[in-house]
Amino acid sequence: MMRSTLRALAALAAATLATAPAVAQDKVKIGYAISKTGPNAGGATITQIPNYEMWVKDVNAKGGLMIGGKRVPIEVVEYDDRSNSEEAVRAVERLVTQDKVDLLFPPWGTGLNLAVGPVFNKYGYPQLAFSAVTDRAPDLVKRWPNSFWLLGTSTQYVDSLVGLLKKLRTEGKIGPNIAMISIADGFGIDLSQAARKGFTDAGFKLAYDKSYPIGTQDLSPLIGEASRSGADTFVAFSYPPDTMALTEQSKVASYAPKVMFLGVGVGFPMYAQRFGANVEGIMSLGGWSKDNASTAAYAKKHEEMFKRGPDRWGSQIGYSSLQMLEQAIERVGKIDRAAIIKELQTGTFDTVLGKVKLVDNMMKDNFWLIGQWQDGFFVGVAPQRAGVGTVVVPKPAWKP
Repeated sequence: MMRSTLRALAALAAATLATAPAVAQDKVKIGYAISKTGPNAGGATITQIPNYEMWVKDVNAKGGLMIGGKRVPIEVVEYDDRSNSEEAVRAVERLVTQDKVDLLFPPWGTGLNLAVGPVFNKYGYPQLAFSAVTDRAPDLVKRWPNSFWLLGTSTQYVDSLVGLLKKLRTEGKIGPNIAMISIADGFGIDLSQAARKGFTDAGFKLAYDKSYPIGTQDLSPLIGEASRSGADTFVAFSYPPDTMALTEQSKVASYAPKVMFLGVGVGFPMYAQRFGANVEGIMSLGGWSKDNASTAAYAKKHEEMFKRGPDRWGSQIGYSSLQMLEQAIERVGKIDRAAIIKELQTGTFDTVLGKVKLVDNMMKDNFWLIGQWQDGFFVGVAPQRAGVGTVVVPKPAWKP
């Protein structure tokens, strides 16, 4: 009898909730944990945080997100994850369980996105990762169907780089030896693993291959060893502080291989400002199209708001992901996270990159994989498609 009574009460409660009038949503609470301090802060404050702030400002200037025929303003809750995976996980848990946010934005970097992925998945929040590169993405999508990996896989970047280097070798512009270094973090580990296989399969020899701990400031010993290896191609899968140090310390050492490919940070506005004409010829991940009016307008707006340009790799992808989220919410008509995830998986969206339709929760052909500084513009030079720039080799000698 007691069980029957409890079941009846439960059924009555459910029916009452189902027939109760919906409470109008007066705000949308969005939360994120991001690296404001620690070694990841440079990347987060260039690539990620400005996009969050710009998008929120743009949406609230219109009155908010369009939900069920009315505009609903956005409220933001943010925490500093201190570039620490455990702190990032705690902060995301707090945003969900204590702050009761409607939506979550992802952290910066491959390692932290992998760390918080289980929490996003546990609570059913879409994870639009646009500063993470991993070959695990296809498997992660199967495990976490709420996750979206928008920056591509390590193999995509390596395949494009290998194709470019093979062409240069065939043309007699470079030799078969490569010196490679990589940061001992998710980004560097994943890309260096893909690169070892890609370079070897293409007939290149790794004359030097070394990883270094996150937070390393003096990279001159590695530069010296790479120089002594005799390789005329140098590849570094580095994070922003290391990329700056590698450039400065290579200049001091007069180390100017024919091909200099560095990691995250080469596309940052501060990189060109700091090194001026010496950025000429340096390659990295990413790149922009000179003829894309939408990204040009986005860059102009970014410069007006933050007094600096955007990152020429992940920024445009990040802002596009937020435009996709906005359009998905509008189409769903409410903050129904499962329905929003479904729309992101299947819909086509208008973004600063152009029309975007995800394939297996990933972007495919919407962005450049390899870019090079040429005449003050970080132009896409791979893969081969319409609008591709012609790679310039050898890298010019360092200027005083």
